[in-house]
Amino acid sequence: MQDENFWAAQFERHRGRLRAVAYRMLGSFTEADDAVQEAWLRVSRASGEDVRDAGSWLTTVVSRQCLNMLRARSTRREDPLDTRVPDPVVASGDGADPAEQEVLADSVGLALLVVLDALAPAERLTFVLHDMFAVPFDEIAPIVDRTPAGARQLASRARRRVQGLPLTGSPDRRQQRRMVEAWLAAARGGDFAALVELLHPDAVLRVDTGGAGSKLVRGPAEIAGQAVLFRAGGRLARLALVNGGPGIVAVRDGRALSVLAFTLRDGLIVEIDILADATRLSTLELTL
Repeated sequence: MQDENFWAAQFERHRGRLRAVAYRMLGSFTEADDAVQEAWLRVSRASGEDVRDAGSWLTTVVSRQCLNMLRARSTRREDPLDTRVPDPVVASGDGADPAEQEVLADSVGLALLVVLDALAPAERLTFVLHDMFAVPFDEIAPIVDRTPAGARQLASRARRRVQGLPLTGSPDRRQQRRMVEAWLAAARGGDFAALVELLHPDAVLRVDTGGAGSKLVRGPAEIAGQAVLFRAGGRLARLALVNGGPGIVAVRDGRALSVLAFTLRDGLIVEIDILADATRLSTLELTL
């Protein structure tokens, strides 16, 4: 018999992985923590059950809770998906802390999380569990009420949507840093031409203010124009690692005003995701 003490120990042992699973499924640390907490309540009520693989079983419990939350979210969501930016993982950009680098090495880029937000709940769960955490389709199928073959099809559909986006941050941080430094210098100087040269022809800018100021901007000239328009904010900016990739944080009096995440393709900036929602930023743990 596996008692409550056993499950408490197992839950703590796997808590980091469970939170990572929930974050990648939900794109929100607050919701991820809620999912993990609810999973613990369910586990504590079922602590008398005998389970062969505690880690797999706990992952299943958390995954079911995330699926319920995703389905509930899809029925009540009012904010447009094309401007929503998931919660970022932010750390200093100097690379001095080995422990910090280890955590960020397995981060998922914000651009990928944005795409995951647009997937159907079952597609997102299947993709995250199989492609990011190597959970077999045989174990995923009962969670999404599909056969293993059906679960495989869900993952395949999701994979087509995220094609071309890396599952983890690129390790070439030197090139990334040079690009962001060049962007920041050009933005501060109001150098429109230099900004355009740094942008991919298919570049997208996504700004999430949590309100009416949210916007989606496409095209190098339009994005460069936005950067020049708001260049005064560049004086508050500092380099950072955002979800393991290149980024910028604008800080005033120790408080984050915005977080920018850059996605590079073919040596150019193809996506910039900005979170400028003061309420959400105030809840994040930023290591700066």
